[in-house]
Amino acid sequence: MHPHAQVYAHAHPHALPDLGRTMVLTGASRGIGHATVRRFSETGWRIITCSRQPFNRQRCPWEEGPDDHVQVDLSDRRELQLAIHDIKAKLNGKPLHALVNNAGISPKTSAGSRMSSLVTPVETWLQVIQVNFLAPMLLARGLFEELAAAHGSVVNVTSIVGSRVHPFAGTAYATSKAALACLTREMAHDFAPHGIRVNAIAPGEIKTEILSPETAERLAPTIPMRRIGTPEEVAEVIYFLCSDASSYVTGTEIEINGGQHL
Repeated sequence: MHPHAQVYAHAHPHALPDLGRTMVLTGASRGIGHATVRRFSETGWRIITCSRQPFNRQRCPWEEGPDDHVQVDLSDRRELQLAIHDIKAKLNGKPLHALVNNAGISPKTSAGSRMSSLVTPVETWLQVIQVNFLAPMLLARGLFEELAAAHGSVVNVTSIVGSRVHPFAGTAYATSKAALACLTREMAHDFAPHGIRVNAIAPGEIKTEILSPETAERLAPTIPMRRIGTPEEVAEVIYFLCSDASSYVTGTEIEINGGQHL
């Protein structure tokens, strides 16, 4: 039996594990990415993780982790190309069932406040656009053959800030996420004839390490559901978009924000 099958059977006794499926996920070291790895891992998926940090066995207690981890700075285009070659080597000709573009950067001022369009340096703009917008497209294009072989699914993680001004997220971050939402639509159109679905999720306020308790307490009353979301709730939607349950869903952006966008 696959090492994850017993865990899955215990947690989900009425469903079958997804043994033999493989996912590539960026930004895996914390928050939504970390919860997503856990969700897919417990159902038997093989996950190739990508992040700026080296593999951390204490935070990530799955056996295959070190061998299936790619350390890469997505802001460096040369490093990204080398990472794609590394991922392809790890796949070794096998199909890729899902690519989750979760990594993103949101630079702040030296005082920790949002960077507006009046003060954001050009270098910061270029870095944010490379990580948040270009990297997802380059990864999907670089892994196209493997995705097509699996009739795979691409999930781009956008944000509620792509459609509204936010008190903490800066202009470059918000613009990159709006662009990624548009790119999702274009990719869905271009990839569909090859059997690849492309969707996006747009999380609102999610309880991660970068959201302080004070901020969460202040924002919760402004959300119709009166609470902050959890990374696990986001991971469930990602799982849906990578599963056969969403086989006719492509080109859409799913809001995950407790009604905050209403």
